[in-house]
Amino acid sequence: MTLTPSSLAAPTRSPSPLTALGLLTLLLGASLSSIDFFIVNVALPGIERDLHASPATLEMVVAGYAVAYAVLLVLGGRLGDTYGRRKLFLWGVAAFGVTSLACGLAPGAWWLVGGRVAQGAASALMLPQVLGTLHATTRGERRARAVALYGAVSGIAGLVGQVLGGALVAADLGGTGWRAAFLVNVPVAGAALLAGVRAVPDSRAERPARSDALGTVLFAAALTALLLPLTEGRTAGWPLWSVLLLIAAPLLGRAFGAVEGRAERAGGSPLLPPSLLRDPAVRRSLVLGLPVFVGFSGFMFCFAITLQQALGHGALEAGLTVIPMGLTQAVASMLVPRLVRRWGTRAMTGAALVHVAGLVVLALTVLRSASGPLPFAPGLLLCGLGQGVELALYYRIALSAVPAARAGAGSGLTATVQQACLALGVATVGSLFLALVPEMGAREAFVCALGVQVAGLVGLAGLSLRLPRGVR
Repeated sequence: MTLTPSSLAAPTRSPSPLTALGLLTLLLGASLSSIDFFIVNVALPGIERDLHASPATLEMVVAGYAVAYAVLLVLGGRLGDTYGRRKLFLWGVAAFGVTSLACGLAPGAWWLVGGRVAQGAASALMLPQVLGTLHATTRGERRARAVALYGAVSGIAGLVGQVLGGALVAADLGGTGWRAAFLVNVPVAGAALLAGVRAVPDSRAERPARSDALGTVLFAAALTALLLPLTEGRTAGWPLWSVLLLIAAPLLGRAFGAVEGRAERAGGSPLLPPSLLRDPAVRRSLVLGLPVFVGFSGFMFCFAITLQQALGHGALEAGLTVIPMGLTQAVASMLVPRLVRRWGTRAMTGAALVHVAGLVVLALTVLRSASGPLPFAPGLLLCGLGQGVELALYYRIALSAVPAARAGAGSGLTATVQQACLALGVATVGSLFLALVPEMGAREAFVCALGVQVAGLVGLAGLSLRLPRGVR
């Protein structure tokens, strides 16, 4: 990687070794943030009924979390570099528990949306510290295993979220209904907080970076201007504000780039150093995340609604249906180090093609009006195999392109791409699906949404062939 002298971050202090308990605690924190994006999918009918939420509000319940998460992730990574990743991780876990309680007790739909935005902000404090700590406290094969575990947890947590959400909604513990999907986070966050105090090592930049207030504001404004109208514009009938925000988004992005470039040339501490993005390896690795995460979130959103509203599945049955995908995804993620040693980045090519085959089988199953979880298993098994390799290998490729001195900025950027794409998946693929349902029916609309994901995966296979074969 070629860096200008002014962009070189200070070397990091040598942190304490990462123990097994420390790794488990970090992965638990990562799973909380991933689970909570998806746990709400199977709870949406209950939220709609109990809080009288409109379709636009339901989309904001899902996407508001991801928008706040994506907007603040890079700032979260910077704060960890400056004040210590352990401290920010613990604060993030505590805030996540409090905001989960607020969501579980929300008296109205927009209170819930506000709670979800606050949850996203808490996750943005927490998650960059996970990737940054893994990057700073592990090397070689240990890092490869840790990142593979992180990829497995991040992907499987989304599936666990839908299964757990369905089980909790169906159980209706103490009459809580959908609220239990949020309240369950409170004791888990408490356990992660107690374990984190004991087991998570600290790491930070040797010389704390100066704040970048203007860059932070412009970055947040650019992402919000892009994601908010994509999420709300269609359901609101594309009002003037949504069009103006979409026009403003690239202008704000250019202003952000200009401010960051000026700060870097002056020897300052830009929130996102442009030299990091100019590196071809970094750019290539980030582009890989687009079809992976847009497709994943769009699929999970559309599939949960199709199962419940078109095929008559209850919340629990809808959650249990995705278990086969979770099982094969876990196995595939753990096999990534071995696959990389044998095939290098070409493992991503094969994974994308296997994933496409799974989506084709799944589309045929839906069109046959299958009932019950079992008929969906063959397609979901193939999807899980492909998806498990894609997720774990994306993180490995992305983090290998970032030097240890930039662990905070690099991990924040990597996670920002993930969360922004998750929000885009709901906003684009999810909105397309909802728009087609009245005219085509849910089954056919779902197949069209799968077609969009297939096109993205074919593009992923082509992009992966242009990567260097080896990966650290």
